[in-house]
Amino acid sequence: MPSLSVVNMTGENVGKIKLSDDVFAVEVNAVVMHMAVVNYLANQRQGTQSTLTRTEVSGGGKKPWRQKGTGHARQGSIRAPQWRHGGIVHAPKPRDYSYTLNKKVRRIALKSALSDKVATKDLIVLDALTLDSYSTKTVADCLKAIGAKKKVLIVLPENDAFAVRSIRNIAGAKAAQVNTINTYDIVNADTLVIVKDAVKMIEEVYA
Repeated sequence: MPSLSVVNMTGENVGKIKLSDDVFAVEVNAVVMHMAVVNYLANQRQGTQSTLTRTEVSGGGKKPWRQKGTGHARQGSIRAPQWRHGGIVHAPKPRDYSYTLNKKVRRIALKSALSDKVATKDLIVLDALTLDSYSTKTVADCLKAIGAKKKVLIVLPENDAFAVRSIRNIAGAKAAQVNTINTYDIVNADTLVIVKDAVKMIEEVYA
């Protein structure tokens, strides 16, 4: 059972916390993590790309020259793909790139990502993140004090408007809740910061 120090907003150790082996100490499955990341990125695609095929480009109704006797290659339309301003061959059209992963696979991927952060010592447990108002400076000073790297994901136990909007103003920082964390955000972050109360909630959901 891994044990981590709990720090406050000034970077001081204020205790210890034991993490569940079922969530934070599983065998890291890199293949499943890759599947989850690819799935997440695919689901983010808008799929609105669209170009014109030769049937959609305006013009080209008349045959440019007669079939034989000109010395030119035979041509049927000036809007064929080989012509300037012609249509696009196999033109990309709007499509849905999203697909679903098995729930069990998603859980294994998330646990693997969390366990990997513990193994690489890139997980920091924060005692609490309390703000009385919107204050980007307070959060920035906190991240600096606890030794967080440039790209950081902060997991909150509940939706805190002050914290979320303050974190949002910091380049490379992102806020999430227990019910919104995903494998991609965890893997993409250099440092994972989880508020102490959120750790227990994660263990209750995923253990």
